[in-house]
Amino acid sequence: MSESATVTTEDVRHVADLASLELTPEELPHMARDLNAVLGYIAQLNELETGDVPAMAQPSEVLGLAPAQHGETLRADEILPSTDRAVVMREAPETDGRFFKVPKVIER
Repeated sequence: MSESATVTTEDVRHVADLASLELTPEELPHMARDLNAVLGYIAQLNELETGDVPAMAQPSEVLGLAPAQHGETLRADEILPSTDRAVVMREAPETDGRFFKVPKVIER
């Protein structure tokens, strides 16, 4: 793994702050170690030669299920009318007529 892909405890602290997670000082180095291990596994996967591996559109092929030949397992695309905004806004507990008003959940 390259040095630029190393996660530091400061990186963990920053991301935890952005995610509003409270990590103890003891948890920071453990989380950094775990994240670096994940990045190490990803680096190993990036070294695999996949040029001869056929692209897969449906995971059902891995499960041994018969692949769809003509999209028969997928629903057809249909153009449907949208819900009328005015009707939706009338049902909202609080609105300014264009947007929903919701309580503030982030205290920063």
